[in-house]
Amino acid sequence: MLKFLTTTIGRLRLIAFIEGLSYLTLLFVAMPLKYIYEQPQAVRTVGSIHGFLFVAYVLLVFLTKIEHRWDWAKTRLLLLISLIPFGNFYADRKWLAPEQD
Repeated sequence: MLKFLTTTIGRLRLIAFIEGLSYLTLLFVAMPLKYIYEQPQAVRTVGSIHGFLFVAYVLLVFLTKIEHRWDWAKTRLLLLISLIPFGNFYADRKWLAPEQD
């Protein structure tokens, strides 16, 4: 667990995981609660948390880009793939985890 807090890429991986979970919660829990059960409070709450985590993810992608001297293609890819459900988990396995090891 310490490796996730001591390096920039570790912090990015941790935030990407949490942000990915919040995105899935928003899509598959909060949205059905709003539209099927007419409870919009879930979207407001989870949406706010997800928004904060998404901003943190974007900032960490740029910080990691600077520190690890990533090219713009990889940076754009990591930003775009985060918009796809389960995308952060794929990006972590394919691009982020190998760089941290």
